[in-house]
Amino acid sequence: MQGIVLDREKSDKIELREVALPLLGPTEVRVALKAAALNHRDEWCRQGLYPGLADGVILGSDGAGVVEAVGATVDPHWVGKEVIINPALDWGADEGAQQKSFSILGMPRHGTLATHVQVDQNRLHEKPEHLSWEAAAALPLAGLTAYRALMVQGGCVAGEQVLVTGFGGGVAQFAAQFALAAGAIVSTSSSSTEKLAKAREVGVQHTFQYTDEQWVKAALAETEGYHLIIDSAMGDTLAQLIKVARPGGRLVFYGATRGNPSGFDARKVFWSQLKLIGSTMGSDADFSAMLDFVREHRIQPVVDQVFGMEEAVEAFERMKAGAQLGKIVIRTRR
Repeated sequence: MQGIVLDREKSDKIELREVALPLLGPTEVRVALKAAALNHRDEWCRQGLYPGLADGVILGSDGAGVVEAVGATVDPHWVGKEVIINPALDWGADEGAQQKSFSILGMPRHGTLATHVQVDQNRLHEKPEHLSWEAAAALPLAGLTAYRALMVQGGCVAGEQVLVTGFGGGVAQFAAQFALAAGAIVSTSSSSTEKLAKAREVGVQHTFQYTDEQWVKAALAETEGYHLIIDSAMGDTLAQLIKVARPGGRLVFYGATRGNPSGFDARKVFWSQLKLIGSTMGSDADFSAMLDFVREHRIQPVVDQVFGMEEAVEAFERMKAGAQLGKIVIRTRR
């Protein structure tokens, strides 16, 4: 098969090359992939910023395709099925948090930026019929992360004021779309006027440029504060988020791209009885619930741009620059 592998000796750190298909295990399936999608972790792997890196591993966590072959103990009815893949591996029995052996498809084991992928049969789910191959490939990792952060950890309910920061990335866009579908009153923030215009197109009611020093004042004037905030930046923006949270509000963080905050207003947090909640990926139950939600509300992932496998470096560079508006997709076969 062909795959986009990590190779840190190459100038671009990745290379499209032939990779031998491993033997199919008894509980595994082989999926002929139609499309895959990039996540920030793929670019972090390319930059050497992810733990446990190994050259020669095919990158990619998101993928959709057709089951081509099944292992000896797998029900043969899966052959020919159109599927998407749950990239969360070995979550464990505790719904509250993943176990120590938890990992994500695409590093350290071969991922989806390839013509084929082999996974355990329990990672398969039938592709929602209303989604194209490209849209389906865009859904798994970001959709799962957004669903758990918003619905499971955040407990979003209809009528609440919800702020999703950093609109433009895949998780933030899914969180905004899911919150709208759940009946929340949604706000988003970004430094890009183009991305905020797209947010309004999908139904977001309030948009703010976080580079504007007055955005906190404007947000409070328009919304009276937020019941729920979904964020992946942290850093010194945490102080602003605490200011726009309503008493009793929940702040859910699924990342910390700006690092740890240099200051922390503990008095505001305890006096306003705020809840700061962490969230990572999601369990198998979360993935099934996310797919049901997507089907029920006919959610359409926002696809930024579609590249061929031979254009992988260009796709990764677009991710690195933060230029995308939605998910960057790789078409794995014509």
